[in-house]
Amino acid sequence: MADERIQAASTFVLQSPPGEINDVLNDVRAIVNDDGILEQGIIPALREYNLAQFITVDVPDASHQTIVSDLARISSDDQEEEERYLDPRSKTSFKFDHLSLEASDPRPEELNPEAEPRRVQWIRTALESSALSYLATHYHNGVVAIFPAQSNNQFIVQIVANKYNPSNYWSGRWRSQYNIDFDGNTIQGKVLVNIHYYEQGNVQLVTSHDLTISMPTAIASAVPDSAASKILALIEIEETRLQTSFNDAYHEMSEKAFKGLRRALPLTRQKMDWDKVMGYKLGAELTASKGVFAGS
Repeated sequence: MADERIQAASTFVLQSPPGEINDVLNDVRAIVNDDGILEQGIIPALREYNLAQFITVDVPDASHQTIVSDLARISSDDQEEEERYLDPRSKTSFKFDHLSLEASDPRPEELNPEAEPRRVQWIRTALESSALSYLATHYHNGVVAIFPAQSNNQFIVQIVANKYNPSNYWSGRWRSQYNIDFDGNTIQGKVLVNIHYYEQGNVQLVTSHDLTISMPTAIASAVPDSAASKILALIEIEETRLQTSFNDAYHEMSEKAFKGLRRALPLTRQKMDWDKVMGYKLGAELTASKGVFAGS
């Protein structure tokens, strides 16, 4: 029975909207009804959720945040050692508590010079600098991490931005990942968006978009600083186009789909004065309405 409850609780956790994981955990406590079993049994689901959602964390002994994801996870031959995650910006690794969402035990993580030659370091740093400038211009509290891929001429950019507004019953998360291949002159990207509205209801938008950006040869052969700024400019074009398509879709839904769900005005053809609705007397209103209909 306890296993079934943990499985049900884990399912709810994996479907948690952005920024509402603690609310979900508080709700599933009633399902499991045992905090000890819940805490131990829910950790695998929390770990899966955090890595997939690009959860951000304050880097110990640093003044910035980084992304906790599969790419940031450092593999180890010691099966008993607790998982560590890399912040490539500060070249620091840390342990991460998937329940409290806190980082601890920082230590320097020097990248192997043979795996990351000086030019590769230069390109990764240039991409990081351009990405930080891009985020400062276009994102609210955005976080970025740049990881070198297996090939020396490939890099992976991860971006996440969160916006939580519980007082107005909505939250949202933007995640994007770009695989930059200097050998193939391409950028393979994926953007995932999750928006949740829950004022007197429960409506979620969960969508993903795959895209391919051709990278001109001139960019791939340019000096790292110039190449990085032009690559982020290409990403900016695609993300702006995607954002515009979202705005257009919402406008069309508001003007067509949502209006089709209900009348624009009541039968009296007059708007309801919601500021006075508590003061209305039902009998009087019904009488007045009867007179209107009889006269018509």
